Amino acid sequence: MKALLVRDLKLAIRAGGGFGLGLAFFLIVVVLVPFAVGPETALLTRIAPGILWIGALLACLLSLDRILALDREDGSLDLIATAPLPLEAAVSVKALAHWLTTGLPLVIAAPVLGVLLNLRGEGYGWLVVSLAIGTPALSVIGTFGAALTVGIKRGGLLLSLLVLPLYVPVLIFGAEVARRGAEGLSVATPLALLGAVTCGTIALLPFASAAVLRVNLR
Repeated sequence: MKALLVRDLKLAIRAGGGFGLGLAFFLIVVVLVPFAVGPETALLTRIAPGILWIGALLACLLSLDRILALDREDGSLDLIATAPLPLEAAVSVKALAHWLTTGLPLVIAAPVLGVLLNLRGEGYGWLVVSLAIGTPALSVIGTFGAALTVGIKRGGLLLSLLVLPLYVPVLIFGAEVARRGAEGLSVATPLALLGAVTCGTIALLPFASAAVLRVNLR
């Protein structure tokens, strides 16, 4: 598992789906928002948590098609499927590699970009917490979508359409945690729901992804 994780990390960075691409897109979204909505600081402060979460979600979408497509192209996916390592574990490792190269950098960069949107000081900590809890679910869901479309040429658009509805609960609860935290309100309920969604996806979707892959590789 460790060797597979290291391989996927190197492959993601070499293929251009690593740290730079997601962070650049995240930065572009955050920078463009003030130009679109105007320079009103009160408005930017109010919408900052939601905009930061939307930017993180869209940045995660950029590299989803690379999770399994590159392995499919060079034939290594067939080797992974027939290896002694359970396919469910291999899928989990690939989701972890995607989070390490995409989700984790976004979690680290979010507080810095929050300054551009005039995020309230109380909201920085809760923004990081919500992204740290929610972005693993985005990677696991994205891996499931990648498994569904692995046999389709140029299936990036279809992949985005498939996973976006599944991303909605994570977006709602994650943005609500950041918003309530910034306003000094209780975050217990949305934080618990966000954690439940993440735990549920991590527990269930690797098995669904493995089952889909077995069907697509027949």
